[in-house]
Amino acid sequence: MIRKFHEADLDAVMALWLDSNLQAHPFVPGDYWRNHFEEVRQALPEAEVYVSENGETAEIEGFIGLSGSYIAGIFVRSQSRSQGIGKQLLDQAKAVRPSLTLSVYRKNSRAVSFYQREGFSVLSQETDSGTGEMELVMAWSRAQKGC
Repeated sequence: MIRKFHEADLDAVMALWLDSNLQAHPFVPGDYWRNHFEEVRQALPEAEVYVSENGETAEIEGFIGLSGSYIAGIFVRSQSRSQGIGKQLLDQAKAVRPSLTLSVYRKNSRAVSFYQREGFSVLSQETDSGTGEMELVMAWSRAQKGC
């Protein structure tokens, strides 16, 4: 079930944020994510966040964070990946925004493929100043897809 984030979700969401970043980005030193943990924890409640909650266990299996039409990230628990949760979260974002943009590390090929499969196009490439890694700037538009 996809629902809006509640303040009580913060600890679970932040644990998922850290675990997912460490797993999906082995090319970025783990301390980068640990050093940004508190900053993200403070900012997250200000964003528009949707969570995927398991209907049986009430466990948060994933979440998406939006800042306007920018997707700050989609995070899915490792044991829940490839079950459609990321797509459901992205579909929620597409339902509430006519267009979306995001940045994704080029080396995160699984995420790049996912976004391309979901109708995102690469607009440009840039270097993330925090990590020195190449990022792809991608965009999706409802009008572009004729939805």
